[in-house]
Amino acid sequence: MTLNTPVIRLLVAKDWQLFQKQLAFYVLAGIVALCFLGLAKPWAFYVGSLMLLIVMVSAACFSISTSLMVERKEQTLAFVMSLPVSPLDFTVSKLAGNALTFAVPFVVLLGGTLAVVLFTPLPDGLFVYALLIFAYLLFAYAVSLAVAMSVESEGWATFAMIGSMVLINPYIMALTQVPDISERVSVDALVWTTPAVAILATLVVLSLAVLGLTGWFHARKPAFY
Repeated sequence: MTLNTPVIRLLVAKDWQLFQKQLAFYVLAGIVALCFLGLAKPWAFYVGSLMLLIVMVSAACFSISTSLMVERKEQTLAFVMSLPVSPLDFTVSKLAGNALTFAVPFVVLLGGTLAVVLFTPLPDGLFVYALLIFAYLLFAYAVSLAVAMSVESEGWATFAMIGSMVLINPYIMALTQVPDISERVSVDALVWTTPAVAILATLVVLSLAVLGLTGWFHARKPAFY
């Protein structure tokens, strides 16, 4: 199987051009949240961290729903099928397009969060903790994208997005129950512990595995859906 790279590039560019203004809004909202975090006050930290989580969850849901669920609802797939594109090309373009639209706010706000932790009065122990939070958001996004691409039911896709994102609260609570993690959050030093590295590596590997299996499964399908 060969890829029609020019068409894939055009489909990815189409998704980016359609959603770049909305993504800029999410990034702007995330920067505002980081400004609150940088104040290093208890109330500002609470407002900023909550706002940052809302922005990241919203960006993930927006990326998936607009490029997949809305496309199905508006039945624009017929236009794509009229192009010289195979199911494999379509799968790659959707994975790449979604990865791009989510990766931009994810990378910008992740880098901004880590910079705020390191260069403000906030304890440096939050560095590893922030990475663990963002790693879960990446995993939740990968699962939501995999479900949205694999099922045609809008209800199940929405359930997967909401369910995986809502579970971030139990995940954060579980992190607080790990002494090697919770006891080092307030320390003004960057300390890597075995549980933190294990959780971070597991979430990253699972995210890549979910996306890889989704692409492999759809690449073998003889039809678009």
